[in-house]
Amino acid sequence: MLLAVPMAPLVGAVVAGLFGKQVGRRGAHTVTILGVLIAFILSAMTLWSVVQDGARFNATIYEWMSVGSLKMEIGFLVDGLTAMMMCVVTFVSLMVHIYTVGYMEEDPGYQRFFSYISLFTFSMLMLVMSNNFLQLFFGWEAVGLVSYLLIGFWYTKPTAIFANMKAFLVNRVGDFGFILGIGLIVAYAGTLSYAEAFAKAPELAKLSFSMPLWGSEWMLITVTCICLFIGAMGKSAQFPLHVWLPDSMEGPTPISALIHAATMVTAGIFMVARMSPLFELSDTALNFVMVIGAITALFMGFLGIIQNDIKRVVAYSTLSQLGYMTVALGASAYSVAVFHLMTHAFFKALLFLGAGSVIIGMHHDQDIRNMGGLRKYMPITWITSLLGSLALIGTPLFSGFYSKDSIIEAVHASHLPAAHWAYWAVVIGVFVTAFYSFRMYFLVFHGKERFHHKPFPGEHDHHDDHGEHRDPHESPWVVTAPLVLLAIPSVVIGYLTIQPMLFGDFFTDAIIVNTALHPAMKELSEGFHGAVAMATHGLMTLPFWLALGGVVTAYLFYMVKPAIPAAIKNASGPIYKLLDNKYYLDWFNENVLAAGTRLLGTGLWKGGDQGLIDGLIINGSARGIGSVAGLVRLFQSGYLYWYALVMILGVIGLMTWQLWPYLNLKTFLGL
Repeated sequence: MLLAVPMAPLVGAVVAGLFGKQVGRRGAHTVTILGVLIAFILSAMTLWSVVQDGARFNATIYEWMSVGSLKMEIGFLVDGLTAMMMCVVTFVSLMVHIYTVGYMEEDPGYQRFFSYISLFTFSMLMLVMSNNFLQLFFGWEAVGLVSYLLIGFWYTKPTAIFANMKAFLVNRVGDFGFILGIGLIVAYAGTLSYAEAFAKAPELAKLSFSMPLWGSEWMLITVTCICLFIGAMGKSAQFPLHVWLPDSMEGPTPISALIHAATMVTAGIFMVARMSPLFELSDTALNFVMVIGAITALFMGFLGIIQNDIKRVVAYSTLSQLGYMTVALGASAYSVAVFHLMTHAFFKALLFLGAGSVIIGMHHDQDIRNMGGLRKYMPITWITSLLGSLALIGTPLFSGFYSKDSIIEAVHASHLPAAHWAYWAVVIGVFVTAFYSFRMYFLVFHGKERFHHKPFPGEHDHHDDHGEHRDPHESPWVVTAPLVLLAIPSVVIGYLTIQPMLFGDFFTDAIIVNTALHPAMKELSEGFHGAVAMATHGLMTLPFWLALGGVVTAYLFYMVKPAIPAAIKNASGPIYKLLDNKYYLDWFNENVLAAGTRLLGTGLWKGGDQGLIDGLIINGSARGIGSVAGLVRLFQSGYLYWYALVMILGVIGLMTWQLWPYLNLKTFLGL
């Protein structure tokens, strides 16, 4: 049964991709949706067995090859963490597949798109179900490859091609660190199996090696964990490897929900949680993780404030929330990070698909400044987007409240040096998140209608063939049905699952925490008195009032006094310019890193390859031999008298060289 979970989407991907013309559009979406539906049903059955019967599975399915004692295998590990991820991936993917039927209805690459998203689902399932580092790396690279194909799906669009190449290259940086971490584990533990590597973790924690550049000893476990986390920084878009994610909005909206909300970007969070037995042995690595997460959570949130593209606002929200998850990982609150991963998957997929519905209704205009008053035209999109926004900002009783507030409390309880800075970063981030989320909400769904005053991109005006205004419209049911189905868990899933996932035994076998050194989860457990009590208490906490302040501020700025944000923008010119240029990281990457790399490459090519290797060693040695041969050729005349003369002169020279020390030069010269 477990093998059928990833195989069902793979079969759909193959049929839609290779036989798309034969099966047609209806056949392509039918076979892929059916494959993902089968995977979801089997995943739900697996989760039920794990929860009700305590079922666990860890075995090899196929041994690919052996190199000495090192075995390279395909195998599955099923526990609470795996079962939860399987359900999240397949459910969100199923919603995206259904949504795509409406969103991509007129696209000529319809079958190809369904093949890609189904192949992505297969790759992600292989990643989360793996029981060894080899299969983990296969799934890791496979989701990266398919995301490259999806971001550049509209391959005739230059910005899409630039975005998918950018995503591919940035992730190669992270993956270089990731494979170094896996290599260190293989080199010192001698295994690719999770279970065997974790069993040897205490031994690895005692090993160290010198770092010549720093002139100090580094613990092996610290270097290994940091290398693994660098992989997570690329895949989960953590500062400074986050730059690919906002540009990836160039792809179709369904992949924004599938890749950048619930699945690929959470792979790094899942991986670190799975590696908890290793990370628990290095406080240095945990501090590093927490600092990177705090920077991402706060400073990526600031960028969301000034965005006007509806999808980019949600994209920067994703970056910020991934930072929250990373901070929780650094505080050793792995279960809280994964809990937020789950709740975030539902409400962020909802917000992305809601944004896509708005784009459909607005005839593909994505600028929120051209919207307003859409509530009466798109009631289902409006209410579901409101529910998603309330969940995102952490409104009590909504799913996001339970996970986000748990992260803040876990960081506050952490004893690590980086925890103080991280705590204030995530607390300030609450206000920032609420402000930009409801800035978008108010500008899109409330206020005056602005879409009749500016033509849509590529159009002359909002009129149909009869000269009448083309008002926005609600999306078809294949678009709105997934919104409703995602809105339900966005509201209730946190309330229903916080007890077993954070304070029960759901993750007992999957996540290991040394509570003596990292007591955050222990303190959270002591202060938890039920989901209702937590929500009631949440009304009196600082995060709630900050979130409320963000909503009120957004309302005042954009509904009551819209001149205020314009005045702030004019008054804070340098700061706005800094945010508008995304901290100049793109400029730095393109004009310093990329240009420097090209300059270095050109220097190595011109000086090293052409000058030294080709010019001096290869061509130079050939020219040298040719010159010597030309000189020798002068003595090879073919005349016997010339050879005799040379021999005589040679003998005279040799005799002179031998007798020279015995000759008195003055006597010889008659002086």
